[in-house]
Amino acid sequence: MSISIGEIAERVNGTLQHANPDVRIAGVESLDHAETEHASFLANKKYSSAFSKSKAGVILISEKAFPDATRPLIRVADPYLAFTHLQRYFYPQAAASGERHPTAAIDASAELADDVDVGAMAVIGAHARIASGTRIGAACVIEEDAHIGEGCLLHARAVVGKACVLGDRVILQAGVVIGSDGFGYAWSGSEHLKIPQVGRVVLQDDVEIGANTCIDRGAIGDTLIERGVKLDNLIQIGHNVQIGAFSVMASQVGISGSTTLGQGCQLGGQVGTAGHINIGDGCKIAAKSGVPGDLEAGGTYAGIPVMPHRVWLKVSAILPRLPGLWKRLSALGFK
Repeated sequence: MSISIGEIAERVNGTLQHANPDVRIAGVESLDHAETEHASFLANKKYSSAFSKSKAGVILISEKAFPDATRPLIRVADPYLAFTHLQRYFYPQAAASGERHPTAAIDASAELADDVDVGAMAVIGAHARIASGTRIGAACVIEEDAHIGEGCLLHARAVVGKACVLGDRVILQAGVVIGSDGFGYAWSGSEHLKIPQVGRVVLQDDVEIGANTCIDRGAIGDTLIERGVKLDNLIQIGHNVQIGAFSVMASQVGISGSTTLGQGCQLGGQVGTAGHINIGDGCKIAAKSGVPGDLEAGGTYAGIPVMPHRVWLKVSAILPRLPGLWKRLSALGFK
């Protein structure tokens, strides 16, 4: 597969500079590893030193960066987005073809579109429904009454629990568990009694869940992940959580039960929240923050406990000075 530099410029809505539009490109590579048959990109100033040394046949670059450069360029509004479109061209998602491995166990009452792929050792339970274009990887488990929409991709060992629902174009990476029991117990005075978890998990269209992430089913009612949400690897989502559309979370986030996140929220790695709280639309929460209560929409937060980011920067600057300050106070007689 190859594509001309002129075609690339059209695909990414870019402007050619110092480039022959007929030269063909065979793939995308980093600035350091690109050869003349590759396109590359510069989206982060951290890698600017590699720009002049790169052997790439053409480089996707922002409209204002390196204005005096004379090498082949395609100037675009957002180099990272342009790279994404080009990468998707060279590595399109494979289409389902209806291949069913002979070791797969598919219940006779399950309803699968003709072109659904099912990998080795996969198990599909009674009355499960899987729509057109979906691919089920090796050793996946789709439990009874689950419903999976069109064009989904389930990598190896993903689990979709009983009656859970996946919309269209959902991606589950390896080891994802959708619909595990929520962590619900009542103390009887002598033991923790398990509370039956009888709700579902509902993932709307275009959701992607990272490897080994677990999303608990609702105790009563649904755990809801709205459209376009992207979750990284090793995330825990508790029962009856609701995550608003187009929110993103980095690895090792933990969201306690019955918490609601608004649309477009961004959570850094290892953020943890208390349960039964509301986080407003568009909140940005820095890595390792602890969220004990509600957060207003649109804010940027950090720290343990979480506070406005500007306040946390001041607190962080003071913390290393505290031992010295305490020593001085002690010398003045303060205890």
